[in-house]
Amino acid sequence: MRFYILLSLNALTVASLYFLVASGFSLIFGLLRTVNMAHGAFYLLGAYVGYDIASYTGSWLLGLVGAAVAVAVVGLAMHLTLLRTLGGDELRQALVTIGFAIVVGDLLLAHYGGITYQFTPPEILYGTTPLPVVRGYPTIRLVVIASALLVGLGLWLLIHRTKVGMLIRAGVDDRDILSAMGFNVQRVLLLVFALGAGLAGLAGVIGGSALSISPGEDARFLLSSLVVVIIGGMGSLAGAALGALLIGFAEQFGLAFIPNYATLLTFLLMVAVLAVRPQGLLGRG
Repeated sequence: MRFYILLSLNALTVASLYFLVASGFSLIFGLLRTVNMAHGAFYLLGAYVGYDIASYTGSWLLGLVGAAVAVAVVGLAMHLTLLRTLGGDELRQALVTIGFAIVVGDLLLAHYGGITYQFTPPEILYGTTPLPVVRGYPTIRLVVIASALLVGLGLWLLIHRTKVGMLIRAGVDDRDILSAMGFNVQRVLLLVFALGAGLAGLAGVIGGSALSISPGEDARFLLSSLVVVIIGGMGSLAGAALGALLIGFAEQFGLAFIPNYATLLTFLLMVAVLAVRPQGLLGRG
C-alpha cells in the first residue's frame, strides 16, 4: 500500500509539473490557434532567469515572479516581431518558433554551459511533510502539486468569471464580430500569449526547484506539452489537466513496472486517444 501511494504521489507531482507547462501551451496553441514550438525554450529560459534572480537577491519568490514577468516580455517581443505578420499560417509559425527555440537554447548553453543547476528554495520547503501511511513526502513536491491547483483555479476564474475571459472566449469563436463591436482583438490576443509564456517561465522555476535545470529540458517539456494538449483537447483547461494526469500516471507506473517501455506507453496512450477521439478527450467536437 505504501509503495502504491508513493508512486501515485510521484505521478501527481509529474502531472502537476506537466500541467503548469501545458496550461500556457494550451492557451497559446488551443485558444489562439498559434503554433508556438518555442514553449519549451520559454520553460528553460524562465528556469535560468529565475535562478539568476534568486541567486542575486537571495529570494526564491522574487526569482519566481521575475522569471514569469521576464518570459512574458520575451513572449510578447517574439509575437510582435515574428508571429504577428504570419497570420494563420501554421507551418510558417512552427518553422519560425522552432528557429527561435534553437537560438534561445544555444544562447543559454553558451552562457550557462552544460552543467546542471539547482535552486535553493526557502527553508520551509526543505525536508518532508508528514502524511498518512507514507509518513513523510518531500515538501517541495507537495508545493508543485499545490502550485498546479492554484494556477488551474486562477486560469479557470480568469477565463470563465471575468470580462477579460469573456473577450478571450469571444475572440476564439469569432474575431471579426468582436473587432466590429469595437474591441481591440490584437490586444486581447497579446495578453493571452504573454500569459501563456509567463506560465512557462513560472513552471521553469518550480520545475527547476523540484528537479534541476540543465540543457535539453526545453525539448522534454515541449514534447510533454504537445502530448498533454493532444490527449486533453486543444483550448481546454480541464483537458490539459486530464491529459497531464494520464501522462503522469502512465509515465510513473510504466517506469515502476515496465521501465524499458515507459515512454512507449505514453505514446500508445496518445495514439489510442487520437484513434477514438481525434479532437482530444475534452476538446470540441
